[in-house]
Amino acid sequence: MNKEKAVEEMIEVLRAELIRNRTEGGLWQGELSSSAVSTSVSVFALYLMDKEGYATTIRQGVDWLKQNRHADGAWGDSIESPSNLTATLLSYACLCAVDVVPSQTNEYLKKQFGGTTDQHIIKGVLACYGKDLTFSAPILVMCALAGVIRSWDEIPQLPFELSVLPQRLFRFLQLPVVSYAIPALIAVGILRYKKGKRGIMSPIREAFIGKSLQVLLKLQPTHGGFLEAAPLTAFVTMCMIEAGYKEHTATQRGASFLVNTVREDGSWPIDTNLSSWVTALSVRALGEDIDDKQALAESIKQNAFTSRHPFTGAKEGGWGWTNLPGAVPDADDTAGALVALHILQEGVYCSEVGKGIEWLLDLQNRDGGMPTFCKGWGKLPFDRSCADISAHALLAFRLWMDVLPDELQQKCRQSMLQMLKWMQMSQQEDGSFLPLWFGDQQAQEGQSPVYGTAMVVEYLSTFDEPLAHEIVKRGLKFLLSTQNRDGGWGGDKGIPSKVTFTARALSALASYPEVKTEVMDHAFDYLYRTYESGHLFQAEPIGLYFARLWYSEKMYPVTFLLNALKKYQTRNELNIIK
Repeated sequence: MNKEKAVEEMIEVLRAELIRNRTEGGLWQGELSSSAVSTSVSVFALYLMDKEGYATTIRQGVDWLKQNRHADGAWGDSIESPSNLTATLLSYACLCAVDVVPSQTNEYLKKQFGGTTDQHIIKGVLACYGKDLTFSAPILVMCALAGVIRSWDEIPQLPFELSVLPQRLFRFLQLPVVSYAIPALIAVGILRYKKGKRGIMSPIREAFIGKSLQVLLKLQPTHGGFLEAAPLTAFVTMCMIEAGYKEHTATQRGASFLVNTVREDGSWPIDTNLSSWVTALSVRALGEDIDDKQALAESIKQNAFTSRHPFTGAKEGGWGWTNLPGAVPDADDTAGALVALHILQEGVYCSEVGKGIEWLLDLQNRDGGMPTFCKGWGKLPFDRSCADISAHALLAFRLWMDVLPDELQQKCRQSMLQMLKWMQMSQQEDGSFLPLWFGDQQAQEGQSPVYGTAMVVEYLSTFDEPLAHEIVKRGLKFLLSTQNRDGGWGGDKGIPSKVTFTARALSALASYPEVKTEVMDHAFDYLYRTYESGHLFQAEPIGLYFARLWYSEKMYPVTFLLNALKKYQTRNELNIIK
């Protein structure tokens, strides 16, 4: 095999695939995997809303669930995912109400819970999610509505009335749900209150229902989809129906969103799309190979939020994961947009860049790390500071630093030092970092230190600070120690190799001249064998959505791999020159 020609061949195939998937509007939309969780809760919500009027959609959803049930009678989050408790319980609840449940499913749940009484199910679900009630409370409510459990008494109550307080106070209240789940707090909380016993505080709680519903409506985009997410929207919709608010605007909008986002095969993805995210990934992967840079830059800039967000209270300047109405500004997508703009505008400053930098600065936690959505909500898993997101913000700051106004430059320098110190403290003993939104289904507890470490190592490649060098040195050592014999990487040491993780690791290693060429050649050999076998674009669920739901994204293998191979090619060319 002529390695140079093989690399160029794969790059051309990937470049063509990436360009082919660009939309007419100029951005990339991608395609998220269909989800058993999304499909089951959406079908059930529409069934409660109008089982005759939505009969066709309901039947198609039920058929999809049946067709994608595993041999053990259970379901995984995506088609490629192994069976798990949550996807199976929700699909079971849906089919209990709408259709017929196979006996295998009942046996699977009995084995997982140790029985299928109310106590078994409630105890098992609460144990699965711990103190975070973001997902466990809605799951148990759906089970109760579907008749899977009969008692409401042990289902946790959610303090819906706290939603009427100013958003700036939420991080101090230690709410039992994460920052993005206020709609569930309201709808699930109100229904659970109505199903519970009356007590001395009931008149006071009752008085807050109307105001809480006003907040719910304020948080809902006009097209009905909370966070563009079918699961959250469906949970809210079913709770509103059963609480007696079927005709409420929020309920009607929620049902409309579900109907409008169902796929032709009867399924729903966990989110409408990740357009902003995959566009940023695509720009980074293509680099200079984009003809209409200025037009694409303008499209990206138009997707920045220009006013305070009603959902999180975040000020203007950030970007969300999609350009659709249900998106919420977050740190990773904001950093991604800033990096993409630096490529497209060739480092020319604009006001959107300044506001994006300021948005990230305002989001930074006191511990120095960068959270995803909201500052100071670090009590529950998906609100804490995250190393790879922090490193992404550092990269954005570094790229734009020299052209920022003086005052903003100074703020960035202080922020960067704080982030590096936090990252050093959060680095594991073996030199790895644990990512928040990505994992490996085959690894222990689904973790992927390979992904998290690769991202940090790659993003810090332009830093000259001694602290960054120390972080990178330990990170490189970890990556080198986790390469499999076949040349690839899984999410952790000893886990079977996957294209996405191998591409991420190769991108990181190719960023440093001290890494031996043989290591990267071995990685390329694995990737080329996969390419020759026709499995290069095979779906690999590595994404972790809210509440740890697994998903695959069609554009991840393409963008990750193109970015890696171009770096690998550049590294080889530099070696030839030397």
